[in-house]
Amino acid sequence: MGDKGGVVMKLTGILKENAAAYYRGYRRALNEGGTYSSKTYSILQLLILIAKSAKESLLISVVSESLPHLKRGAIRDFFIIMEEDPEHCERWSRSEFIYKFGNGVIEFFGADDAGKVRGPRRQILFLNEANNISWETARGLDIRTELFTFADWNPVGEFWAHENWIGDTVNKYIHSTYLDAKEAEVLPQSVIDNIESNKDKDPNWWNIYGLGLIGKVEGLVYPTFGQVDELPLGTYFYGLDYGFASDPTVLVKNVIVGGNLYSQEMLYDSSGLTNEMIARKLNLLQVVNEPIYPDPNEPKSAEEIRQKGYNVKETVKGPGSVEFGIQKVNQYYQFWTKDSLNCIQEQRNHRYLKDRITGVFTDKTTHQWSHGLDARRYGVASHRIFLRQGPIEMYHFSPAVRAWR
Repeated sequence: MGDKGGVVMKLTGILKENAAAYYRGYRRALNEGGTYSSKTYSILQLLILIAKSAKESLLISVVSESLPHLKRGAIRDFFIIMEEDPEHCERWSRSEFIYKFGNGVIEFFGADDAGKVRGPRRQILFLNEANNISWETARGLDIRTELFTFADWNPVGEFWAHENWIGDTVNKYIHSTYLDAKEAEVLPQSVIDNIESNKDKDPNWWNIYGLGLIGKVEGLVYPTFGQVDELPLGTYFYGLDYGFASDPTVLVKNVIVGGNLYSQEMLYDSSGLTNEMIARKLNLLQVVNEPIYPDPNEPKSAEEIRQKGYNVKETVKGPGSVEFGIQKVNQYYQFWTKDSLNCIQEQRNHRYLKDRITGVFTDKTTHQWSHGLDARRYGVASHRIFLRQGPIEMYHFSPAVRAWR
């Protein structure tokens, strides 16, 4: 057990391995592991203990791909560990994203912030989800780090750490899975059950996120995309995917500018929203006159929301409509706003599934990573058809219609 200023901290085995690497003279601790393995949480615990006990000036930088990513991930975990509210914490600067313990200071910034990346040197660096940070940025940050670098990632494929850092004797490699968090009794049984439910349904996911083994996300449905700070000006339209059981309700705002498609995750809610609740969310999000293209398989839900005064349109449906929608989206250079964290994760993982016998890709896709992408697809496929052809009464996709561009 460890103390972080009046609060008792349960220490995981992953924390202890990272602490051993830090105190035994290694240069870096490289944490590769599956989902919910406690690697990020454990490293943050260790950084808190180091900062709290610092006898002289010590700067620790926690860096991820963007500030929105940090806010929803490492910063939120940090305050959960500290059992503090960032809105009412005197030691936390909400403008600079800096927490002061005394001599020890922990700062958070995105790898996309060039000023911070090239800023002052630090003593300790934590590259959170390092596989989403470029090698040039990571190397520059590491060079400007005097004492030690921590890094963590899910093994979705080999990247610069495998080529440049793993295998070097000055670095400590640490592997983890959800079983490490289970052993430390910091993972709810419901999460464990959900992870293990994918063992037979999605072998590739299980290898990467369950077993923490290096995989390769092959057969991506939407292979490439970029990130922007905000949507550009233009004619906006929405796509809506209804939630069901544990699936989230997702609303995506889109705009097409030339050959570019820009999208923003406006709603990603797994609390089981009713149509009445969805309508209230639309009101809060100030969705007024812009067209909304919902899941075409729930016409009753669409009508109920339409009767609330929202501009709910018909969405393309019928044989071939999914393939058509995917093709339409892939005709554009795709961009997500940086705060669209769930949809960004989906696009990095949404792929076609292989036939278990032949190993050949099928037309079936991963459901787990589909919700925001389906919402975007509804909007893009339907909105372009309405613009080009006017309202369509029937949405049966014959080969001729599927070939339409």
